[in-house]
Amino acid sequence: MSMSVGDPSADAEDGPMTEINTTPLVDVMLVLLIIFLITVPVAIQVVPLTLPKVSNIPTSTKPENVNISVDANCDTYWGQTLVESKQELLDRGVKALKDDIARQEALGGKIELPEVHIRGDSNMEYRCVGGVVFTMQRAGFLKIAFVSEPSAGFVPTR
Repeated sequence: MSMSVGDPSADAEDGPMTEINTTPLVDVMLVLLIIFLITVPVAIQVVPLTLPKVSNIPTSTKPENVNISVDANCDTYWGQTLVESKQELLDRGVKALKDDIARQEALGGKIELPEVHIRGDSNMEYRCVGGVVFTMQRAGFLKIAFVSEPSAGFVPTR
């Protein structure tokens, strides 16, 4: 603490005191600094995650790829044909995969499995597309992609 006793050469009662005691201000600022230094690392808690890298690359459409559409009513379409049940979707998937593998084996080259491209309506429930993904995985497809509409003004980079 500091204390001003006054100037012995001048009379203290003649004028106002012009000195400000800054010690309490410095004490308060130091306490606040210590509080913030302790609480900020505790308040910022981050779970270490490796987030997926997103790339907006236009899809390359191959004839062997399977295009499936799911509308807002959970109706599933194989290309342009309505699929009546999950079992029919599974049977079509198994048949398409077997046919493509047989075709590639006949050509004698490296076997590349086809992909499933799913287009889903933005107003549908997740269970609709989740069932399609599960069914296509059961059929044996390893690559399943979701097709989306790019945002306005999107310019793909290569």
